[in-house]
Amino acid sequence: MNRILLTLIALSGLYLASCTSATPPMVAVQDIPFPGGAETSLPSLSSDGKTLILSWVATPTDSLAQFYFARLGEEGKWSSPERIAEGSNWFVNWADYPALVQNKGSVLAYHLQKSSPGKFSYDILIHALPQGQENWRGGLPLHRDSTQTEHGFVSATAYSDSSFLVSWLDGRNTGGGGHEGHDGHSGAMSIRAAEVTVQGKVLWDSQLDDKTCDCCQTSTAITSQGPVVVYRNRSDQEIRDIAITRLVDGDWTEPNIIHTDGWEISGCPVNGPKVVAQGKRVLVGWFTAAKGQAKVNFSFSSDAGGTFGAPIAVEGQGIIGRVEVALLDEQSGIASWMETNETGTYLMAARIDSGGTMGMRWEIGKMDSGRKSGFPQLEVLGDAIYFAWTEVQEDANQVRTAFLPKSAFMD
Repeated sequence: MNRILLTLIALSGLYLASCTSATPPMVAVQDIPFPGGAETSLPSLSSDGKTLILSWVATPTDSLAQFYFARLGEEGKWSSPERIAEGSNWFVNWADYPALVQNKGSVLAYHLQKSSPGKFSYDILIHALPQGQENWRGGLPLHRDSTQTEHGFVSATAYSDSSFLVSWLDGRNTGGGGHEGHDGHSGAMSIRAAEVTVQGKVLWDSQLDDKTCDCCQTSTAITSQGPVVVYRNRSDQEIRDIAITRLVDGDWTEPNIIHTDGWEISGCPVNGPKVVAQGKRVLVGWFTAAKGQAKVNFSFSSDAGGTFGAPIAVEGQGIIGRVEVALLDEQSGIASWMETNETGTYLMAARIDSGGTMGMRWEIGKMDSGRKSGFPQLEVLGDAIYFAWTEVQEDANQVRTAFLPKSAFMD
């Protein structure tokens, strides 16, 4: 019997023992020992409903980046680390980093690699591990524009049984001007999407929007009606609200603003949205500081992203954002975000319901409020909610992983 199941049984026993009183069940965040050691950061989590995979970046020297992954075993422990790739010419950023995604036993991973000595000049390379194979097909190109410009902020999800949907921010129209060099003499950052087979072959790619925020993450999901891509839009008036586009009858729809926050900001906030889907139910989470009010918003759609309900908001000047979302079922989900209070900065999580309510907030772990802590991760598998983040230490940063049983959120 695996360790996680034993923990859940024990917690259930505590709950039954307390049924005769008003005392709540004794539930606590459970750490999962990380197998990668020190000088590690930038974790990502991927669940396909059967398997949970963790990836991360190790930096044994200032010039070398190593991309690793591990699987969660039946004992509730991570397997021994396996290396996907390494390089001394990678572009690795606290907000734009290597990650992976699963599809029925196949895995697609990606990293950014410098394409010239220029600061903002790098390409997206993909790595494919088809089901049943042991060796990665690595260093494959995602885009073929050959411009020495920015390409990054990748998101990916399983699409068909034999392919993935991948979206990214693309700088081919910018002329290589860098994050804020897109005005006047050059074009803007755009967003594109592609279908990639489990062998790493690109079947098609399309431009979704010709002007986006420069360095906020993209996010993708598959509804019962087709794919959706969510990202931070950029208007000519520098309004940077969250937009969605959907693939309907073979064509991508015109981008639609999910909620009119009206956040006017001259630079990129580096704080992108997240989307998940199940059937026609879609859940999106995002950060905004419109009118100087910092908040994270979470909004549900019941028509595959065509329309969205009023946001569930978490407000306060201590809100940092860096949101994650996962669905529990078609009526509820789990949301996480970073928030600072009088005792420090924490990774927070809570259940949210499509009816507009939010459950009890959990402090998952204490974090550094700066960039080094990166973007925390969240996934659901079986009866547990899993979290991963970077713990910033004086001597060396290290990835941390933990879980809570679903029952902790059923208040």
